[in-house]
Amino acid sequence: MEPTTAYPLFGGAFSAVFPRGAIDVRTDQSLIVELLELQAHVQGEAAARYHFEDVGRVQGSRVLQVESVQPLNLESLALRGCCQEAWVLSGKQQVAKENQQVAKDVILHQALLRVPQYQTDLLVTFNHPPPDNRSSLGPEGLSPPSWNLGDFEQLVTSLTLHDPNIFGPQ
Repeated sequence: MEPTTAYPLFGGAFSAVFPRGAIDVRTDQSLIVELLELQAHVQGEAAARYHFEDVGRVQGSRVLQVESVQPLNLESLALRGCCQEAWVLSGKQQVAKENQQVAKDVILHQALLRVPQYQTDLLVTFNHPPPDNRSSLGPEGLSPPSWNLGDFEQLVTSLTLHDPNIFGPQ
């Protein structure tokens, strides 16, 4: 993938710039973009923490450790027209992979973009193991290039809505 090309998401309803070398297979690193129901009962930094803890519960994390939560400048977002609040959380979770007993540390960076006009919390999660815990190889036994925080930020800021019908009737 070229670093300056926006790729379609959700059937073209969104697009975003993905990191070089991004491939749609299972490796130790992943980028996940989710459209979730707006959690109006939590506001501000607490909303970012809520989603971090929710992801941890779903993954069966044994340790949930928040390192930092920072507001994201709305002016830097392609979604600035409909996003009313944005946060970036960095933290660590301890998760066992499928069919494994041993839990390993995973570093997570999450961007929460709150879009109340569509009753949606848009959550972008970038997770990767610490460098000493990487084990998976990509296709053909080759290790794909590692993504970094700059790649994550580029994806989050470039995320563009093309078709609001993805949110259903308004």
